[in-house]
Amino acid sequence: MYLIVPMDKEDAQEGKLTKINDVKVWGQLQIQEGKLIEVKFALTSDGFEAFSEGVVVGDDNEYVWPFMELSMIVLVAHTQRYIEDIVEAYLFKELHDLAY
Repeated sequence: MYLIVPMDKEDAQEGKLTKINDVKVWGQLQIQEGKLIEVKFALTSDGFEAFSEGVVVGDDNEYVWPFMELSMIVLVAHTQRYIEDIVEAYLFKELHDLAY
């Protein structure tokens, strides 16, 4: 599974999840068999070779319709901000579906 995350900087360890309007770089997380395989960065959400199946945002008020139109799942990380925490929450199904 490929998930994209709006980040405040291009750093897999120190970069934090940010609002879509404040994004500096997008991170694409490749997760397979319960592990984070790879993190790639791009300046746009569609700047990756592999199609992303989902997007992780920080709250329910983000403008996510462009992602929903691409049939991407939208997951909300209410408390997780770092990639490591987001991946762990994803694996343990602690990320929430978007509340409309």
